[in-house]
Parts: sequence; structure tokens; C-alpha cells
Amino acid sequence: MRHVIALDVGGTGMKAALVGLDGALLYEARRATGRERGPDAVVQSILGFAGDLRAHGRKHFGAAAEAAGVAVPGVVAAEQGIAVHAANLGWRDVPMRELLSRRLGGIPVALGHDVRTGGLAEGRIGVGRGTGRFLFVSLGTGIAGAIGIDDGIEPGAHGCAGEIGHIVVRPGGPVCGCGGRGCLEALASAAAVGRAWAAASGDPAADAADCARAVEAGGEAASGVWRAAVAALADGLVTALTVLDPRTLIIGGGLAEAGDTLFTPLRAAVAERVTFQKLPAIVPAALGDAAGCLGAGLLARDLLTRGSAVV
Repeated sequence: MRHVIALDVGGTGMKAALVGLDGALLYEARRATGRERGPDAVVQSILGFAGDLRAHGRKHFGAAAEAAGVAVPGVVAAEQGIAVHAANLGWRDVPMRELLSRRLGGIPVALGHDVRTGGLAEGRIGVGRGTGRFLFVSLGTGIAGAIGIDDGIEPGAHGCAGEIGHIVVRPGGPVCGCGGRGCLEALASAAAVGRAWAAASGDPAADAADCARAVEAGGEAASGVWRAAVAALADGLVTALTVLDPRTLIIGGGLAEAGDTLFTPLRAAVAERVTFQKLPAIVPAALGDAAGCLGAGLLARDLLTRGSAVV
């Protein structure tokens, strides 16, 4: 059976699948990234996992995969096939496409940015399907976005389009991982909410999910932390929708798992801030943590059907 490899590399784990050319899910697997062993070991883990997936396909489906799609975090030069930098994995300038193609018998490999790849999946087979223009925003340890245009994702001239997390919403505010101050990511990511709630609650182990639960229970201190994060997020989103004019705003990532605790105040805060702008539908992502892997499968299939795949 003809198929492709889909692989989504995260900070702690990898999700993978073998996908038929018709989109059918044939096999799924997960494996630890092993970042505690260092960046070189992480790369070898990825290559080994890909090799095992190829062997599984050959054994169980009668043929090796014809292409592969791989989503990785950090800065990605997708057209060159290079994983430029990932702070949580420690690598720099890894020629990932070349290494994977060599390990997989010379088949074509598409390399994509994890959030843009997830956005591709949401746009084609998730909640963004048929919207034409959407912005996908992932609220996780960091904040990143994907600009959806029809059934593709706009990568930008230098592969950096959609980095909404580094819009400055509070000039002179807290230092961000990028080196700037007052970035949206430093104020409204799941990690930022967790830090703020840990400080406010006096519990160093508290995280964003704990804050959301405290908000739902009516906690005044938690509500204050949550309101500040939602206000910052709304400011960043209004900037983005002013520039991009999306029909739909799709919110995913760990913070979105708070459901109405997030979406009810967020919709109200965005509505309060718009003037001439058209208010988009603000909806939760549909594909959850499977989005990156599903998107990687789409990238691989695009290599075979369209001849190219870049996000």
C-alpha cells in the first residue's frame, strides 16, 4: 500500500504516523525525544525513529514510504531543509531534510515549522477548512501563529511569518526568550500564566491549568492573573487581525484547553478593542496535539501530488 511518513518532533516527545496517499491513517507511534542526552542524541533519535517507521511500512504494507514530512520546533529554514535553532532541543543548523532523506533511502522529505504545520492541518482538515483566510494561534510554552490562505500557509519571505508571540504588547515589560521586552509570549503564553500564578499563589509548582481551575472556582487572585493575560492576548490578537483581516481566528495549544474559561472573556476583550476592523469568529482548534503530525502527513503528500511543500 502506498504511504508516507509523518513525524512531529516536540520538546519531550515525538508523534508519528504512516499515512496512505488517500489520507487514511495506517499506523501511529510515539517515542521520547531524549533531549536530556543532548542535541546530537536528539537528532539521532529522530533519524532512528524515521528508520523504524520505514521498516514498519515495508514489513506491514508491502512497500517503503514514498515521502516524509517532519515538523520541528524553533527557527526553521523550510526551503533549505535546515532546522536552524530550537532552544528547547539545543540544536543549531541541522540539515534535517538531507539527513532524513539519506536515512530513508533517498525519498523526498519536507521540513516544516511545528506551528505552521499544525495550522496547515487545521486549515485543510480541521476547523479552518473552507474559511479561505484564517489565523491559527498556538498558546503553549510559547506563542506562535500560522497565517492560512486557502489551503496553504504563508511562510513569509524568510520563513518567519506568523510569529505573533513577539508582538510587543507591553513596552518595557518582562523579558522574553527572544531578548525583547513586553512580548505577547512573555505575558500570555501558558508558561507565562503559570509563572504569574506560581508567584501569586506562593506555590512554585503551580501552572496555567492550576490557574484556570482556580478561576473556575472563583478565586480572586487567580482571576486577576487570568484577566491580565487575556488583556495582553486580546491586544496582540487585535494587532494581528488589523494587519491580516482573517475570517476565522483559531486558538489552540495548552491554554486553549481551559475552554470557555478562556474563550468567553477573550471574545469579549477582542470585541471591546476593535473599531473599524471586522470581528472574526474566534474558535478553539479541533485537532489538539495531533495537528502537527497530521500536518506533517499533508506536507509529505504534497511532495508527491504538488511537487513541493513549504510551511
